[in-house]
Amino acid sequence: MSLALYLHWPFCLRKCPYCDFNSHVRDRFDPSAWEQALLADLAFEAELTGGREISSIFFGGGTPSLMPPALVARIIDQAAAHWRFADDIEVTLEANPSSVEASRFADLALAGVNRVSLGLQALDDQTLKFLGRLHSLAESLDALAIAQSHFSRVSFDLIYARPGQTPESWQAELTQALSYGTGHLSLYQLTIEPGTQFATLVRQGKLVPQDDDAAAELFALTREMTAAAGLPAYEISNHARPGEESRHNLTYWRYGDYIGVGPGAHGRRLGVATVRHKKPENFLKAVEEQGQGICETRALGPREQAAEAVMMGLRLAEGIRPAALAGRFGLTQDQLIVPAKRRFYREMGYLEEAEPDTDTQVLRVTERGMAVLDGLLGELVPEELVA
Repeated sequence: MSLALYLHWPFCLRKCPYCDFNSHVRDRFDPSAWEQALLADLAFEAELTGGREISSIFFGGGTPSLMPPALVARIIDQAAAHWRFADDIEVTLEANPSSVEASRFADLALAGVNRVSLGLQALDDQTLKFLGRLHSLAESLDALAIAQSHFSRVSFDLIYARPGQTPESWQAELTQALSYGTGHLSLYQLTIEPGTQFATLVRQGKLVPQDDDAAAELFALTREMTAAAGLPAYEISNHARPGEESRHNLTYWRYGDYIGVGPGAHGRRLGVATVRHKKPENFLKAVEEQGQGICETRALGPREQAAEAVMMGLRLAEGIRPAALAGRFGLTQDQLIVPAKRRFYREMGYLEEAEPDTDTQVLRVTERGMAVLDGLLGELVPEELVA
C-alpha cells in the first residue's frame, strides 16, 4: 500500500482567533537551519519506510506558502530520492491568498507543487476582518486567478455557520464561490476550539455562536447546493468534482499509512503513531540532538486501529467495508460495530448498506446521518475499542 507524506511548516504572520492548529508567529527564522532539520527528519522516516511508493505530499501549516520555494523544491527532490513516486503523485501546498504569497506560485509550481489549497475563508472584507485574516477580498480573488493559471488543481476553504449568518447570506456567498470554477471546496462550520481567542470571547459573552438548529440548516443547504453544482460532498466537509478529491486526505480517511514530518506533525505508519515536538525551537533542538523531531511514539493495537478506521471511514460518502476492516484487524464485525446500534440506525435512516451479508458489503452514513455524525460514531463504535 502506498504512503502519504505530510510536512508541517509552523510559521504564520498572525494567529487567527479561531485557529487551534500548531502555528507560531516569529519575526524571523533561519532558512538554512530549517532545511537541515526538515531533511534530517525526512531521512529518519525514510530509514523505516524507504522504497515504498509515495502517492501524495501535503505541505500544511501554519502557512507553508511562506516557505522559500527553493526549500519546497529541495524537500520534494529529497522525498523522490527516498521513496518511489506514483506516476500521478499529488503535491499540495496550503497557501494564504496575500499578494506576497501569490507572487511565489510560479516558483512553487516549478518546484513540483501541482495542487494548491487557498485559505480564502470568506468572501467579504468585513467577515475577513472578523476572522482575523490579513488579506482582503480583492487579494483573495487575485490570488485565486493566479493559482488557477499555475496549478492544474485548485481548492479553497470557506468558514460558514458564523455568528448571525443567515441561510440567504450563505446561499449568496456559496453561489459566488461555486462560480469561480474550482474542482474542490473545503467548507467548514465555525467551531469554537478551546484555547483560542474566540473561545475567550464566548466565555466573556462577547461572541455568540450559531445554535445547533441554525448550523444544521446551513449544513443541509451546503450539501444541496454543492451537489447541484457537480461538487458533491465526498467527506463531511469536503466537496469535489468526481476525480478531484484530495488523494492525500483520502489516505487519512481510508486509514492508510502516512508520515508526518515537521513541528507538531502526527504520523501513522507500520502500526505506530508518531508525534513531533510542537514548539519550533524544541523541534530544532530534538533534531540536532537525536536526528529526528519525535516526542512521542506509541504502538497501536488492532482494536485502537479498528476504532480509528471506522470513525475515519464513516466520514466518507463511500463508507466502509465492515467485513474487510474486521478481517484486517483480526476482529468480527460485531466487535467492530455495535450490532444493535447498527440495526437501529439503519432502520432510522441514518445508515444504509449495499450488498448486505456479503464480503463486499458497504456501510454508509446517509445524508440524514451526516448531520449528526459525531453522535452517531459515538454510538456505533464499541466502548472497548476506544477505552
